[in-house]
Amino acid sequence: MGRKAQKKGLTPRSEDFSAWYNEVVQQAELADYSPVRGSMVIRPWGYGIWENMQRALDDMFKASGHQNAYFPLLIPMSFIEREKEHVEGFKPELAVVTHAGGKELEEPYVVRPTSETIIYAMYAKWVQSYRDLPILLNQWANVMRWERRTRLFLRTAEFLWQEGHTAHATEAEAEEETLKILGIYRSFMEDWMAMPPLTGRKSESEKFAGAVRSYACEALMQDNKALQAGTSHMLGQNFARQFGLTFQSREGREEYAWNTSWGVSTRLVGGLVMTHGDDVGVVVPPKLAPTQVMVVPIGRSDEQWAVVSEAADRVVAALGDAGVRAAADKRRHLSPGAKFFEWERKGVPVRVEIGPRDVGRGEVVVVRRVTAPGEDRKVGVEEGRAVAEMSARLEALQGELLDAARSRREAATHRGEVSSVEELGALLDEGVGFVHSGWSGDPAVEERVKEATKATIRVIPGEEFRSATTPVHCAGGGKARMEVVWARAY
Repeated sequence: MGRKAQKKGLTPRSEDFSAWYNEVVQQAELADYSPVRGSMVIRPWGYGIWENMQRALDDMFKASGHQNAYFPLLIPMSFIEREKEHVEGFKPELAVVTHAGGKELEEPYVVRPTSETIIYAMYAKWVQSYRDLPILLNQWANVMRWERRTRLFLRTAEFLWQEGHTAHATEAEAEEETLKILGIYRSFMEDWMAMPPLTGRKSESEKFAGAVRSYACEALMQDNKALQAGTSHMLGQNFARQFGLTFQSREGREEYAWNTSWGVSTRLVGGLVMTHGDDVGVVVPPKLAPTQVMVVPIGRSDEQWAVVSEAADRVVAALGDAGVRAAADKRRHLSPGAKFFEWERKGVPVRVEIGPRDVGRGEVVVVRRVTAPGEDRKVGVEEGRAVAEMSARLEALQGELLDAARSRREAATHRGEVSSVEELGALLDEGVGFVHSGWSGDPAVEERVKEATKATIRVIPGEEFRSATTPVHCAGGGKARMEVVWARAY
């Protein structure tokens, strides 16, 4: 066997953002490549971030009336094929099981790429009357999409996600649900991830296969590429018709239910890395950090170690009582510098150092992973005050990360007239991330822009994200019917 790769300095983001990302994900021990083509192993630190994302979102879903359920991993091929647009959208990515139990199956099974078909088949069994509606279910699961090009967290053959699926009596209720979930996603991304997305509707060419309308959260990464971070789809009655999901209305008529589906995935961990990371490593927002404060005792002799170790345990316990996730790194075989390096690379929000002299003074040294302009990164603080102020320090850091991400997005956004494809391409080549422009609604223009600039319409923005004045000219020529936001994307 070859020698294990040694950790080294990261490629600077300004030099090669893609290389930096791949390196930092592995060196921060978020994930690693697995022996299975296109799949990843999520390591404890990365999984801890995902668990905190799960908990926050799960609470938000349940607070809005949703329940969790679980549906099978294998879906009959005939189910997938019932919805023509759906199967055409997913066919190139399907993983199919043809043999089981030593025999060829009479009907192949598809490894779940998404669960609309099997879930609505079950809803059809459960729903008879309008009294059985709405059904508001969510599933935490894994899915398989046989991607040709993969990248850790951002695009893998197997990934983890949540997928919500609902059934309603009216179109208006389904549309309300779709937008409610979009708002939940946006709140989560802003409040927990400190990653402010644009929200809006997808164009016809970019919508989910089988949907009537798709809405998305689009976040801007530090390399000024967009990341589709979450989607919410109004499916209309397409799947209900294919699976016989009908109900008796209040008026006694048999009607088809209206469905929605929505989801976010472990792609969010990649988005977090690309939003906040620096040339030192990952920067994890405090709300999502598995460990918010890492306490590092520093002592050479056994006598010193006993003193600082006891102090570290005391601080960890006090922080825990104050609602802060804290731990102590008491590995004696590693130098303090090695520990500092590791926890900075992993993005722990705050480090607390405790040496013999600090104990003697009744102090600790508080070190922030990142600092606001003009703020000291490393300060000596009385132990009790450090504990009492830690929640406020973490809250301030959370807010600063959001402000910084929002400022970067706005600095990389162009609002104003864009009258040609060439002008749009030049803006993107100059480093602009989001370009607002008018659009005639002509799909041919959309395709021409994509071919010429590699940019796509990320969203047709909602009212809050529209420009003060709607652009008059379409980027591809002609009169604009609506405003859109273009970007190159992952």
